[in-house]
Amino acid sequence: MCGICGEIRFDGTQPSATVQNKMMDTLAPRGPDGAGLVIHGNVALGHRRLRIIDLSEKAQQPMSDPELGLTIAFNGCIYNYAELRAELEGQGYRFFSQGDTEVILKAWHAWGIDCVTRFHGMFAFVLHERDTGRVVMARDRFGIKPLYLNEKPQALRFASSLPALLKAGDVDTSIDPYALHNYLSFHAVVPPPRTIINGVRKLPAATIRTIEPDGRSKDLVYWAPAHERDPALAGMSSQDWRDAVLDAVRTAVKRRMVADVPVGVLLSGGVDSSLIVGLLAEAGQQDLKTFSVGFQEANGEKGDEFVYSDLIARHYGTDHHQIFVPSDRLMDALPGVIASMSEPMVSYDNVGFYLLAQEVSKQVRVVQSGQGADEIFAGYHWYPPLSRSTDVVHDYATVFFDRSHETLKTQINPQWLPQEDPSLALVSAHLTQPGAQTPVDAALRLDSQVMLVDDPVKRVDNMTMAWGLEARVPFLDHELAELAAKIPPEEKLRDNGKGVLKDAARLIIPHEVIDRKKGYFPVPELKYIDGPYLEMVRDALTSQAARDRGIFRDSYLETLFAEPSKHITPLQGSELWQAGLLEMWLQTHGI
Repeated sequence: MCGICGEIRFDGTQPSATVQNKMMDTLAPRGPDGAGLVIHGNVALGHRRLRIIDLSEKAQQPMSDPELGLTIAFNGCIYNYAELRAELEGQGYRFFSQGDTEVILKAWHAWGIDCVTRFHGMFAFVLHERDTGRVVMARDRFGIKPLYLNEKPQALRFASSLPALLKAGDVDTSIDPYALHNYLSFHAVVPPPRTIINGVRKLPAATIRTIEPDGRSKDLVYWAPAHERDPALAGMSSQDWRDAVLDAVRTAVKRRMVADVPVGVLLSGGVDSSLIVGLLAEAGQQDLKTFSVGFQEANGEKGDEFVYSDLIARHYGTDHHQIFVPSDRLMDALPGVIASMSEPMVSYDNVGFYLLAQEVSKQVRVVQSGQGADEIFAGYHWYPPLSRSTDVVHDYATVFFDRSHETLKTQINPQWLPQEDPSLALVSAHLTQPGAQTPVDAALRLDSQVMLVDDPVKRVDNMTMAWGLEARVPFLDHELAELAAKIPPEEKLRDNGKGVLKDAARLIIPHEVIDRKKGYFPVPELKYIDGPYLEMVRDALTSQAARDRGIFRDSYLETLFAEPSKHITPLQGSELWQAGLLEMWLQTHGI
């Protein structure tokens, strides 16, 4: 787990080491344990290291194999690297290190573009072939590991974070109106290739890109599971599905224990993280460290779920750490939270993960976390109504979008508003494409392959890596996701959502954390904005920079300032926080 960056020149010049070092310095929190830079002709690869697997100097990156003529910068973890190594050794390959990075080099040489289909893990890597001059970029199936791009005719720069590219300079920081529309409508989700600014794009998840020395490139999407029923599984009963899911989750959790350092768990007290703890206990894990975070209540809304996380910690005898965040610490942390965002992200979870990661990183370097289960097993409230939908695009937008295109016309100034509705068009294209058998299947495919990538997954990566903490997400094991995509929707919708997963969980964990109202990561003070939080947001939105930008109508802002708690989105977000966070992010990053 690390940070990577680099540059490919197409104009006959060599990349600047000074520019690469600027990006590497920005990525230092992602990789506090070491740094490396390799420049071969027109290609530069930079790396910041977090030591998780093979702690020796032999695993330093960028890693070169002179015999094969390959050099790589890699961020992530290949969980099945030991099995792949054994297979490659059987083919005659010799290894000089003990980690997963070298396995990718040999796998590319042995299997070429097909190597990514063999990887179980999370990854973003850039690989340079010495003899052909070709560069290969790849990103894991769920985009757990990020890869941002600044593309120009003369060069392409890349980095694990958008701020690293900004630090390199020469970036078009004008706002992309289509991405702005996505941010304000599609619940702050800006799908690839866009980001909020025109000069930075991102490689889509499950994509491998081959770049020729002259700049020509070719993309291959190597994974897109169909959300349809498999006739071979037609006879499966609810109990059969339960057992299959439990086996798959058990395998996913076990895979993510691969490390040369201790692995802990972020324990929210919900079904998903509790099941991870239960399965680790079942496997005989000793002295497991678990961590929970909570906040002050506001407007009568409780800010923690300690009653459930404590229950699980006691039940399994974990070394549990309960982290309570008072209001003043929350306020002090927000500048760091915003600075750590590669893109503006409105979810209140950001500050929770940021503060949790700060404390957790003092004790462990790797944690497992429960993200992804809701998008894979239909845990959200908008899925059940879609089972009766005859217009999935309209019905999905009604429950998920923060505002309609028509409403947005009254809130932002005309120069920022595309004539048509790009967010609805984007969602429509995904929901109506072949490969989803029912409206619920279509929504699950959209959420798991689009929304999940650029909201929960990005949030966890950004906030944990701000403190050099590696977060692993077993519910995004691709074999588990493939299984879930085949399960009939009614099996997932049972029991107020995630029915089949809850059935599996009942065989492992106490029922009290299953038979409860669904919880979220609550930070009430950012939902019901008041006091210093209101002043902070008001200052950002009325600053000269914001006025010069002119995104929001003055009349809309005055309405928000007057009654912040009255303007809550369908997904229980604050409209004022959404507007203010955008402006604070832009100003924080010098845009």
